[in-house]
Parts: sequence; C-alpha cells; structure tokens
Amino acid sequence: MRHLRELIMNTVVGGLLVLLPIYLAVLLLLKGMQAVAGFVQPLAVLLPPWIASAEILSLLLVLAICAVIGAVVRTPRGRVARDRAERAIFGRLPGYALFRSLAQQLAGKSEENAWKPALVEIEDALVPAFIVEEIDDDRYTVFVPSVPTPLAGAVYILARQRVHPIDVPFTQAVKSVSQWGSGSKHLVAAMQTRAT
Repeated sequence: MRHLRELIMNTVVGGLLVLLPIYLAVLLLLKGMQAVAGFVQPLAVLLPPWIASAEILSLLLVLAICAVIGAVVRTPRGRVARDRAERAIFGRLPGYALFRSLAQQLAGKSEENAWKPALVEIEDALVPAFIVEEIDDDRYTVFVPSVPTPLAGAVYILARQRVHPIDVPFTQAVKSVSQWGSGSKHLVAAMQTRAT
C-alpha cells in the first residue's frame, strides 16, 4: 500500500513539474497581452473588424519584446545582468537552484558543480544516484531519485567506498530512472569499466 501511495505521489509530482512551467508561460503571455492591449488599440482600429486585430497585435508585440530581451541576455553584459537578477530574485526560492541545475544538465549544458551519475550501495543493492558534493572526510552527499520521477527522492551521506561514480551522460542516468530502471545495464557496465 505504501509503494502504491509513493507511486501515485511521484506520478502526480512528475506531472506537475511538466505542466507548471507550461501553465506559467501561457499565463505570463496572456498577462503580457493584456498589459500591451492599450498600446495596440489605435493600430487595431485600422484593420478590418473581422480580424481579431487587437489580440493578434498584442501577441505579436509581446513576442517581439520577448525576442528583444532574449537577444539582450545573450550579450556578455546581458548575461551578467541576468545572473545578478536571477540570484537576487529567484536565488531565494527554495529548490530553485536545484531545478535550474537539473534543467541545465538535461539541456546538455555542463557546469563545474554538475551532479555526477553514480551507483551507490544501499543495504545489499546498487541504486542509481547523483553525487551532489564531496565531503572532506572521504564521504559523498548523494541524491537518490525516486522512480519514475527523477526530481523527487532522498539525500544520503555515504562513505566513499559505497559510492561508485560512472562515466555516463547525466541524461542517460535520468532516462534510466524515469523508465523504471530500463537501461540500467549500461550504468552497471560503466561502473565495471571504471573499476578495471
């Protein structure tokens, strides 16, 4: 019964993590369209009445603003400003740094402090995990994701001999977790290759 409850909770959380960003993006787009509706109204009256011109022009203006902001944050100064704003605003939200790091790794962007895939020994089993940090006293902090939702799980502090880093892409390890362990043979093979 407990496993069924955990499965349902992990499935619901996984669905929320997919739907929430989409919902927020659409909501932000609609709010932006409402905010600029007054600016496009004079142009909208010039177009034929059968065209929903105010809405179309509002959407185009919001998309143009997004494109300009996207171009600005790609410049070196824009990146610095974005990073400062992100730390000041979003850095205080619990879990934001975690989700940002995971999203960047899933997108293929590497970072120095990126989570490294590993297999860890818990009881008599090998469990897929990610190394969060190395502690000075020969221990690791590891995150063991729940199946099939890799963004939920448990944190363990384990001795070095119980943690086996593996040379596989982050996305491959996440895929194995999200597919109920399918593909874990590649993780085990990577561990055995590293051990030899």
